[in-house]
Amino acid sequence: MTGNRFRADEIDTSKPHSARMYDYFLGGKTHYAVDTQAAEQVEAVWPDVKPWTRANRSFMHRATRWLAAEAGIRQFLDIGTGIPTEPNLHQVAQEVAPTSRVVYADNDPIVLAYAQALLLSTPEGRTAYIHADITDPQGILAAEDLTDTLDLSQPVALSLNAIMHFIANERKPYEIVRQLVEPLAPGSYLVLSHGALDPRPGVSDAVTNLYRGSGIHVQGRTHEEIVPFFDGLELVDPGVVMPHRWKPESEQARAEAEAKDLWIFAGVARKP
Repeated sequence: MTGNRFRADEIDTSKPHSARMYDYFLGGKTHYAVDTQAAEQVEAVWPDVKPWTRANRSFMHRATRWLAAEAGIRQFLDIGTGIPTEPNLHQVAQEVAPTSRVVYADNDPIVLAYAQALLLSTPEGRTAYIHADITDPQGILAAEDLTDTLDLSQPVALSLNAIMHFIANERKPYEIVRQLVEPLAPGSYLVLSHGALDPRPGVSDAVTNLYRGSGIHVQGRTHEEIVPFFDGLELVDPGVVMPHRWKPESEQARAEAEAKDLWIFAGVARKP
């Protein structure tokens, strides 16, 4: 599990990690016993966590496909990439438009260890991976591999899926998003999904306490607190909604989405 430039002692297996727990929820195999134990504790108090995770992943696929096919976007910046789970963002984009260029950014060593799986671009396109932290927006945008891969004078789709709920208020999450969006060219897009507060008594508190007790800060926000991440941008219909309700692929999928609440909100917005 430790190939591609990282030694085993550089990957902390003594405590759970959010990316590896996410991999567990998606049915992946890139996690350790400590992650499985923590994830099972979360699932015990929040049985919807696996459908929640799958709905978020499916939203990323649909949003990326829409951006490539309908909005004509050919450049993507995905921050908080997580462990490769096919299809990855570049595979979705390049299936529609083989010339698409994609930069992935994450700060987890195990993600970098598996980055080779992300770098298999089409011959016409290009992918790159940068080891970076979302709390340093300027560092991400100035990274040499990013500027070698993307032309920031042209529109870019910035993907922030299920990452901002790990950023505490004191770390200024709205300012982080603003700093990432501000330098992008007009016609760029923000794609963002964010864990919400579950209205069922005790669920959000129990999940929050389990994550924080494992050393992972997590902070669910209300719909009213998530919408301002898109301030100054033009929301694409249907706006900021539960992700399985964002442009479902069929009438059956639409009916199934309407029948179930999953407390996460997502949206896509264009920079004018």
